[in-house]
Amino acid sequence: MDAAFTAEQDEMRRTLREILGKRCGPDEVKAAVRTADGHDRELWQQLSQRLGLPGLAVAEEYGGVGCTPADLALACEETGRALLPSPLFATAALCVPLITALGTAAQRSALLPPLAAGGLTAALAVPGPALATALALTGDNTAGPWSGGGRAGGVQARPDAEGDGWRLYGETAQVLDGHSASVLLVAAHTGGFARSRTLLFLVREDAPGLVRSRQATLDETRPQARIQLRDAPAELLGEPGAGAGTGVGAGADVLGALAATGRTACAVLAAEAVGAAGQALARTVEYVRQREQFGRAIGSFQAVKHRLADLYVQVQAARSAAYYAAWDPRQGGLALAQALEALRVTAGEAIQLHGGIGFTWEHDAHLYFKRAAADELLFGPVHRLRAHAADRAGLFASPTAHVKVAV
Repeated sequence: MDAAFTAEQDEMRRTLREILGKRCGPDEVKAAVRTADGHDRELWQQLSQRLGLPGLAVAEEYGGVGCTPADLALACEETGRALLPSPLFATAALCVPLITALGTAAQRSALLPPLAAGGLTAALAVPGPALATALALTGDNTAGPWSGGGRAGGVQARPDAEGDGWRLYGETAQVLDGHSASVLLVAAHTGGFARSRTLLFLVREDAPGLVRSRQATLDETRPQARIQLRDAPAELLGEPGAGAGTGVGAGADVLGALAATGRTACAVLAAEAVGAAGQALARTVEYVRQREQFGRAIGSFQAVKHRLADLYVQVQAARSAAYYAAWDPRQGGLALAQALEALRVTAGEAIQLHGGIGFTWEHDAHLYFKRAAADELLFGPVHRLRAHAADRAGLFASPTAHVKVAV
Protein backbone atom coordinates (compact mmCIF):
# COMPACT_ATOMS: atom_id res chain seq x y z
CA MET A 1 0.00 0.00 0.00
CA ASP A 2 1.30 3.47 -0.96
CA ALA A 3 -0.39 5.99 1.31
CA ALA A 4 1.45 9.00 -0.13
CA PHE A 5 -0.69 11.50 -2.00
CA THR A 6 0.05 12.22 -5.64
CA ALA A 7 0.95 15.66 -6.95
CA GLU A 8 -2.54 15.97 -8.46
CA GLN A 9 -4.17 15.18 -5.12
CA ASP A 10 -1.98 17.69 -3.30
CA GLU A 11 -2.87 20.33 -5.89
CA MET A 12 -6.59 19.58 -5.53
CA ARG A 13 -6.31 19.91 -1.76
CA ARG A 14 -4.41 23.20 -2.03
CA THR A 15 -6.81 24.71 -4.56
CA LEU A 16 -9.90 23.61 -2.66
CA ARG A 17 -8.55 24.93 0.63
CA GLU A 18 -7.74 28.25 -1.02
CA ILE A 19 -11.22 28.63 -2.49
CA LEU A 20 -13.01 27.62 0.70
CA GLY A 21 -10.76 29.86 2.77
CA LYS A 22 -11.97 32.85 0.77
CA ARG A 23 -15.60 31.89 0.30
CA CYS A 24 -16.55 29.72 3.26
CA GLY A 25 -15.75 31.43 6.55
CA PRO A 26 -18.05 31.01 9.57
CA ASP A 27 -20.13 34.07 8.62
CA GLU A 28 -20.52 32.86 5.03
CA VAL A 29 -21.53 29.40 6.27
CA LYS A 30 -24.21 30.85 8.53
CA ALA A 31 -25.53 32.99 5.67
CA ALA A 32 -25.54 30.11 3.18
CA VAL A 33 -27.54 27.71 5.36
CA ARG A 34 -30.29 30.28 5.74
CA THR A 35 -30.94 30.49 2.01
CA ALA A 36 -33.73 28.51 0.37
CA ASP A 37 -31.29 25.94 -1.02
CA GLY A 38 -29.38 25.60 2.23
CA HIS A 39 -26.08 26.21 0.44
CA ASP A 40 -24.29 28.80 -1.68
CA ARG A 41 -25.41 27.93 -5.21
CA GLU A 42 -22.74 30.14 -6.82
CA LEU A 43 -19.96 28.47 -4.81
CA TRP A 44 -21.37 25.03 -5.66
CA GLN A 45 -21.20 25.83 -9.38
CA GLN A 46 -17.64 27.08 -8.98
CA LEU A 47 -16.57 23.90 -7.19
CA SER A 48 -18.35 21.78 -9.81
CA GLN A 49 -17.02 23.50 -12.90
CA ARG A 50 -13.53 24.51 -11.76
CA LEU A 51 -12.61 21.49 -9.66
CA GLY A 52 -15.18 18.93 -10.83
CA LEU A 53 -15.99 17.82 -7.27
CA PRO A 54 -19.27 15.98 -8.02
CA GLY A 55 -17.56 14.35 -10.99
CA LEU A 56 -14.93 12.68 -8.80
CA ALA A 57 -17.26 9.72 -8.31
CA VAL A 58 -18.45 9.56 -11.95
CA ALA A 59 -16.71 7.46 -14.61
CA GLU A 60 -14.93 9.28 -17.44
CA GLU A 61 -17.29 7.84 -20.05
CA TYR A 62 -20.10 9.84 -18.43
CA GLY A 63 -18.19 13.11 -18.22
CA GLY A 64 -16.69 12.58 -14.77
CA VAL A 65 -13.15 12.35 -13.51
CA GLY A 66 -13.32 8.64 -12.67
CA CYS A 67 -11.25 8.92 -9.51
CA THR A 68 -10.91 6.48 -6.63
CA PRO A 69 -12.78 6.87 -3.33
CA ALA A 70 -9.56 8.30 -1.90
CA ASP A 71 -9.89 11.42 -4.08
CA LEU A 72 -13.46 12.03 -2.97
CA ALA A 73 -12.47 11.46 0.67
CA LEU A 74 -9.59 13.91 0.32
CA ALA A 75 -11.93 16.55 -1.11
CA CYS A 76 -14.45 15.95 1.68
CA GLU A 77 -11.74 16.35 4.30
CA GLU A 78 -11.33 19.92 3.04
CA THR A 79 -15.07 20.57 2.87
CA GLY A 80 -15.29 19.21 6.41
CA ARG A 81 -12.67 21.69 7.60
CA ALA A 82 -14.88 24.53 6.40
CA LEU A 83 -18.17 22.80 7.36
CA LEU A 84 -19.20 23.53 3.80
CA PRO A 85 -22.97 23.22 3.29
CA SER A 86 -23.32 21.61 -0.14
CA PRO A 87 -25.06 18.67 -1.88
CA LEU A 88 -21.68 17.00 -2.49
CA PHE A 89 -22.10 14.12 -0.05
CA ALA A 90 -25.73 13.37 -0.94
CA THR A 91 -25.01 13.52 -4.67
CA ALA A 92 -21.51 12.07 -5.11
CA ALA A 93 -21.21 9.68 -2.17
CA LEU A 94 -24.77 8.33 -1.96
CA CYS A 95 -26.62 8.65 -5.26
CA VAL A 96 -23.94 8.43 -7.96
CA PRO A 97 -22.73 4.96 -6.83
CA LEU A 98 -26.29 3.65 -6.74
CA ILE A 99 -27.12 4.98 -10.20
CA THR A 100 -23.85 3.55 -11.53
CA ALA A 101 -24.45 0.14 -9.96
CA LEU A 102 -28.17 -0.29 -10.63
CA GLY A 103 -29.19 2.08 -13.41
CA THR A 104 -29.81 1.04 -16.97
CA ALA A 105 -27.53 2.31 -19.74
CA ALA A 106 -30.14 4.92 -20.64
CA GLN A 107 -30.51 6.07 -17.03
CA ARG A 108 -26.76 6.35 -16.54
CA SER A 109 -26.38 8.32 -19.77
CA ALA A 110 -29.21 10.66 -18.84
CA LEU A 111 -28.30 11.29 -15.19
CA LEU A 112 -24.57 10.90 -14.63
CA PRO A 113 -23.24 13.62 -16.99
CA PRO A 114 -25.37 16.44 -15.49
CA LEU A 115 -24.64 15.14 -11.98
CA ALA A 116 -20.91 15.24 -12.75
CA ALA A 117 -21.20 18.79 -14.05
CA GLY A 118 -23.15 20.02 -11.04
CA GLY A 119 -26.22 20.92 -13.08
CA LEU A 120 -28.24 18.24 -11.28
CA THR A 121 -28.16 17.24 -7.64
CA ALA A 122 -29.59 14.07 -6.13
CA ALA A 123 -30.75 12.85 -2.73
CA LEU A 124 -31.36 9.40 -1.27
CA ALA A 125 -34.68 9.01 0.53
CA VAL A 126 -35.19 5.98 2.75
CA PRO A 127 -38.04 5.48 5.22
CA GLY A 128 -37.05 6.04 8.72
CA PRO A 129 -35.11 7.64 10.15
CA ALA A 130 -33.17 4.58 8.96
CA LEU A 131 -30.35 5.87 6.77
CA ALA A 132 -27.64 4.13 8.79
CA THR A 133 -29.58 0.85 8.68
CA ALA A 134 -30.37 1.10 4.97
CA LEU A 135 -26.68 1.61 4.18
CA ALA A 136 -25.74 -1.29 6.50
CA LEU A 137 -23.60 0.97 8.69
CA THR A 138 -24.90 -0.28 12.03
CA GLY A 139 -26.39 -3.63 11.10
CA ASP A 140 -27.52 -5.96 8.35
CA ASN A 141 -29.89 -4.18 5.97
CA THR A 142 -31.48 -7.41 4.74
CA ALA A 143 -33.39 -7.91 7.98
CA GLY A 144 -35.75 -5.80 10.02
CA PRO A 145 -38.58 -3.43 9.14
CA TRP A 146 -36.39 -0.41 8.30
CA SER A 147 -38.18 0.22 5.02
CA GLY A 148 -41.69 -0.56 6.18
CA GLY A 149 -42.04 -3.96 4.56
CA GLY A 150 -45.40 -4.90 3.21
CA ARG A 151 -47.10 -3.51 6.26
CA ALA A 152 -48.24 0.07 6.82
CA GLY A 153 -45.42 2.57 6.97
CA GLY A 154 -42.48 3.43 4.81
CA VAL A 155 -43.04 4.07 1.12
CA GLN A 156 -45.15 1.70 -0.94
CA ALA A 157 -44.85 1.27 -4.70
CA ARG A 158 -47.38 -0.12 -7.13
CA PRO A 159 -47.36 -0.42 -10.92
CA ASP A 160 -49.07 2.39 -12.76
CA ALA A 161 -52.53 1.56 -14.08
CA GLU A 162 -51.30 2.17 -17.62
CA GLY A 163 -48.46 -0.29 -17.06
CA ASP A 164 -45.62 2.01 -18.11
CA GLY A 165 -44.41 3.25 -14.72
CA TRP A 166 -44.86 3.21 -10.98
CA ARG A 167 -46.70 5.16 -8.33
CA LEU A 168 -45.30 5.85 -4.86
CA TYR A 169 -47.18 6.61 -1.70
CA GLY A 170 -45.69 7.32 1.72
CA GLU A 171 -43.40 9.61 3.63
CA THR A 172 -39.72 9.82 4.53
CA ALA A 173 -37.86 12.17 6.85
CA GLN A 174 -34.27 13.24 7.37
CA VAL A 175 -33.48 13.20 3.65
CA LEU A 176 -30.11 14.91 3.20
CA ASP A 177 -30.52 17.89 0.84
CA GLY A 178 -33.89 16.47 -0.18
CA HIS A 179 -35.59 19.86 -0.32
CA SER A 180 -33.36 21.14 -3.13
CA ALA A 181 -32.36 17.98 -5.02
CA SER A 182 -33.22 17.79 -8.72
CA VAL A 183 -33.90 14.06 -8.52
CA LEU A 184 -34.73 11.76 -5.62
CA LEU A 185 -33.73 8.12 -5.23
CA VAL A 186 -36.52 6.68 -3.12
CA ALA A 187 -36.34 3.28 -1.44
CA ALA A 188 -39.82 1.78 -1.59
CA HIS A 189 -41.48 -1.57 -1.04
CA THR A 190 -43.51 -3.42 -3.60
CA GLY A 191 -45.05 -6.84 -3.85
CA GLY A 192 -47.26 -6.71 -0.77
CA PHE A 193 -46.47 -8.52 2.45
CA ALA A 194 -45.96 -12.01 1.03
CA ARG A 195 -43.58 -10.99 -1.79
CA SER A 196 -42.25 -7.78 -0.27
CA ARG A 197 -38.97 -6.45 -1.64
CA THR A 198 -37.13 -3.14 -1.56
CA LEU A 199 -36.49 -1.35 -4.84
CA LEU A 200 -35.13 2.08 -5.73
CA PHE A 201 -37.14 4.58 -7.76
CA LEU A 202 -36.32 7.87 -9.46
CA VAL A 203 -38.64 10.78 -8.68
CA ARG A 204 -38.16 14.11 -10.45
CA GLU A 205 -38.40 17.38 -8.54
CA ASP A 206 -41.43 18.49 -10.56
CA ALA A 207 -43.35 15.22 -10.18
CA PRO A 208 -47.03 15.71 -9.29
CA GLY A 209 -47.81 14.44 -5.82
CA LEU A 210 -44.31 15.21 -4.49
CA VAL A 211 -44.33 17.50 -1.46
CA ARG A 212 -41.02 18.57 0.10
CA SER A 213 -40.38 20.65 3.18
CA ARG A 214 -37.12 21.52 4.86
CA GLN A 215 -36.83 20.34 8.46
CA ALA A 216 -35.46 22.25 11.42
CA THR A 217 -32.23 20.47 12.38
CA LEU A 218 -29.54 20.76 15.00
CA ASP A 219 -26.83 21.06 12.34
CA GLU A 220 -27.94 23.57 9.73
CA THR A 221 -24.83 22.89 7.62
CA ARG A 222 -26.28 19.47 6.71
CA PRO A 223 -29.84 20.32 5.58
CA GLN A 224 -32.55 17.69 5.79
CA ALA A 225 -36.04 17.48 4.36
CA ARG A 226 -39.32 15.66 4.83
CA ILE A 227 -40.57 14.04 1.63
CA GLN A 228 -44.23 13.20 1.08
CA LEU A 229 -45.25 11.09 -1.91
CA ARG A 230 -48.94 11.22 -2.73
CA ASP A 231 -49.39 8.78 -5.56
CA ALA A 232 -46.35 10.35 -7.22
CA PRO A 233 -45.15 8.98 -10.59
CA ALA A 234 -41.74 7.30 -10.43
CA GLU A 235 -39.30 5.39 -12.62
CA LEU A 236 -37.75 2.15 -11.47
CA LEU A 237 -33.97 2.41 -11.14
CA GLY A 238 -32.62 -0.48 -13.20
CA GLU A 239 -34.14 -3.10 -15.43
CA PRO A 240 -37.76 -4.07 -14.68
CA GLY A 241 -36.75 -7.62 -13.84
CA ALA A 242 -33.88 -6.71 -11.50
CA GLY A 243 -34.55 -7.78 -7.96
CA ALA A 244 -38.09 -8.78 -8.82
CA GLY A 245 -37.87 -12.37 -7.73
CA THR A 246 -39.70 -13.93 -4.87
CA GLY A 247 -38.48 -15.39 -1.64
CA VAL A 248 -35.84 -14.32 0.83
CA GLY A 249 -33.35 -13.22 -1.81
CA ALA A 250 -35.72 -10.90 -3.64
CA GLY A 251 -34.20 -7.48 -4.16
CA ALA A 252 -30.77 -8.65 -2.96
CA ASP A 253 -29.03 -6.63 -5.69
CA VAL A 254 -30.57 -3.40 -4.38
CA LEU A 255 -29.70 -4.15 -0.77
CA GLY A 256 -26.19 -5.18 -1.78
CA ALA A 257 -25.73 -1.93 -3.70
CA LEU A 258 -26.93 0.05 -0.69
CA ALA A 259 -24.43 -1.78 1.54
CA ALA A 260 -21.57 -1.19 -0.91
CA THR A 261 -22.51 2.48 -1.10
CA GLY A 262 -22.53 2.61 2.69
CA ARG A 263 -18.96 1.34 2.88
CA THR A 264 -17.67 4.08 0.60
CA ALA A 265 -19.84 6.67 2.35
CA CYS A 266 -18.25 5.69 5.67
CA ALA A 267 -14.79 6.48 4.31
CA VAL A 268 -15.97 9.82 2.94
CA LEU A 269 -17.75 10.73 6.18
CA ALA A 270 -14.71 9.73 8.24
CA ALA A 271 -12.49 12.06 6.20
CA GLU A 272 -15.05 14.83 6.51
CA ALA A 273 -15.23 14.43 10.29
CA VAL A 274 -11.44 14.39 10.55
CA GLY A 275 -11.26 17.64 8.61
CA ALA A 276 -13.77 19.26 10.96
CA ALA A 277 -11.98 17.94 14.05
CA GLY A 278 -8.61 19.17 12.79
CA GLN A 279 -9.96 22.64 12.14
CA ALA A 280 -11.71 22.81 15.53
CA LEU A 281 -8.41 21.90 17.17
CA ALA A 282 -6.46 24.44 15.12
CA ARG A 283 -8.89 27.23 16.04
CA THR A 284 -8.64 26.26 19.70
CA VAL A 285 -4.84 26.28 19.65
CA GLU A 286 -4.90 29.71 18.06
CA TYR A 287 -7.27 30.98 20.74
CA VAL A 288 -5.30 29.71 23.75
CA ARG A 289 -2.17 31.34 22.35
CA GLN A 290 -3.87 34.74 22.35
CA ARG A 291 -6.15 34.57 25.40
CA GLU A 292 -4.36 35.77 28.53
CA GLN A 293 -5.14 35.03 32.15
CA PHE A 294 -3.06 35.97 35.18
CA GLY A 295 -0.70 37.85 32.91
CA ARG A 296 0.14 34.96 30.56
CA ALA A 297 -1.39 33.09 27.65
CA ILE A 298 -3.62 30.28 28.86
CA GLY A 299 -1.94 27.98 26.34
CA SER A 300 1.21 28.15 28.44
CA PHE A 301 -0.43 26.34 31.36
CA GLN A 302 0.56 22.71 31.61
CA ALA A 303 -3.00 21.44 32.08
CA VAL A 304 -4.10 23.11 28.85
CA LYS A 305 -1.07 21.73 26.99
CA HIS A 306 -1.89 18.21 28.13
CA ARG A 307 -5.48 18.45 26.96
CA LEU A 308 -4.44 19.80 23.57
CA ALA A 309 -1.80 17.09 23.19
CA ASP A 310 -4.38 14.39 23.85
CA LEU A 311 -6.69 15.93 21.26
CA TYR A 312 -3.88 16.10 18.72
CA VAL A 313 -3.09 12.41 19.15
CA GLN A 314 -6.77 11.45 18.83
CA VAL A 315 -7.28 13.54 15.68
CA GLN A 316 -4.14 12.19 14.03
CA ALA A 317 -5.14 8.61 14.82
CA ALA A 318 -8.57 9.24 13.31
CA ARG A 319 -6.95 10.80 10.24
CA SER A 320 -4.79 7.72 9.73
CA ALA A 321 -7.85 5.48 10.02
CA ALA A 322 -9.78 7.64 7.56
CA TYR A 323 -6.97 7.55 4.99
CA TYR A 324 -6.73 3.78 5.31
CA ALA A 325 -10.50 3.44 4.85
CA ALA A 326 -10.27 5.59 1.71
CA TRP A 327 -7.85 3.00 0.33
CA ASP A 328 -9.89 0.04 1.64
CA PRO A 329 -13.58 1.02 2.15
CA ARG A 330 -14.24 -2.27 3.94
CA GLN A 331 -12.69 -0.63 7.00
CA GLY A 332 -14.97 2.37 6.70
CA GLY A 333 -17.19 1.53 9.67
CA LEU A 334 -14.35 1.50 12.18
CA ALA A 335 -12.78 4.60 10.65
CA LEU A 336 -16.09 6.45 10.85
CA ALA A 337 -16.53 5.46 14.50
CA GLN A 338 -13.07 6.73 15.37
CA ALA A 339 -13.52 9.95 13.38
CA LEU A 340 -16.94 10.74 14.87
CA GLU A 341 -15.60 10.17 18.36
CA ALA A 342 -12.58 12.40 17.67
CA LEU A 343 -14.85 15.15 16.36
CA ARG A 344 -17.21 14.91 19.33
CA VAL A 345 -14.40 15.05 21.89
CA THR A 346 -12.52 17.82 20.07
CA ALA A 347 -15.62 19.98 19.63
CA GLY A 348 -16.52 19.56 23.30
CA GLU A 349 -13.01 20.46 24.44
CA ALA A 350 -13.00 23.45 22.06
CA ILE A 351 -16.05 24.86 23.83
CA GLN A 352 -14.45 24.23 27.23
CA LEU A 353 -11.09 25.80 26.35
CA HIS A 354 -12.73 28.85 24.84
CA GLY A 355 -14.11 29.55 28.31
CA GLY A 356 -17.15 31.75 28.85
CA ILE A 357 -17.31 32.97 25.27
CA GLY A 358 -17.27 29.37 24.03
CA PHE A 359 -20.47 28.56 25.91
CA THR A 360 -22.49 31.17 24.04
CA TRP A 361 -24.67 29.45 21.45
CA GLU A 362 -23.66 31.90 18.74
CA HIS A 363 -19.92 31.15 18.98
CA ASP A 364 -18.28 29.43 16.02
CA ALA A 365 -17.18 26.49 18.19
CA HIS A 366 -20.80 25.36 18.33
CA LEU A 367 -20.84 24.81 14.56
CA TYR A 368 -18.42 21.92 15.08
CA PHE A 369 -20.27 20.68 18.15
CA LYS A 370 -23.55 20.59 16.22
CA ARG A 371 -21.93 18.75 13.31
CA ALA A 372 -20.49 16.15 15.71
CA ALA A 373 -23.82 15.57 17.47
CA ALA A 374 -25.92 15.50 14.30
CA ASP A 375 -23.61 13.16 12.37
CA GLU A 376 -23.55 10.67 15.20
CA LEU A 377 -27.34 10.69 15.30
CA LEU A 378 -27.58 10.22 11.53
CA PHE A 379 -24.81 7.70 10.92
CA GLY A 380 -24.06 6.17 14.30
CA PRO A 381 -23.96 6.01 17.20
CA VAL A 382 -20.29 5.14 17.60
CA HIS A 383 -20.85 2.04 19.73
CA ARG A 384 -23.20 0.55 17.13
CA LEU A 385 -20.72 1.18 14.33
CA ARG A 386 -18.07 -0.67 16.31
CA ALA A 387 -20.44 -3.45 17.31
CA HIS A 388 -21.40 -4.06 13.68
CA ALA A 389 -17.73 -4.14 12.65
CA ALA A 390 -17.06 -6.65 15.42
CA ASP A 391 -19.97 -8.82 14.28
CA ARG A 392 -18.73 -8.81 10.69
CA ALA A 393 -15.25 -9.81 11.86
CA GLY A 394 -16.71 -12.58 14.03
CA LEU A 395 -14.96 -11.34 17.16
CA PHE A 396 -17.73 -12.47 19.47
CA ALA A 397 -19.00 -15.49 17.55
CA SER A 398 -19.83 -18.56 19.60
CA PRO A 399 -17.21 -21.29 19.25
CA THR A 400 -18.35 -24.23 17.14
CA ALA A 401 -16.82 -26.71 19.50
CA HIS A 402 -16.40 -26.77 23.25
CA VAL A 403 -13.51 -28.38 25.01
CA LYS A 404 -14.68 -30.77 27.72
CA VAL A 405 -12.71 -30.59 30.90
CA ALA A 406 -12.70 -33.67 33.10
CA VAL A 407 -13.38 -33.00 36.75
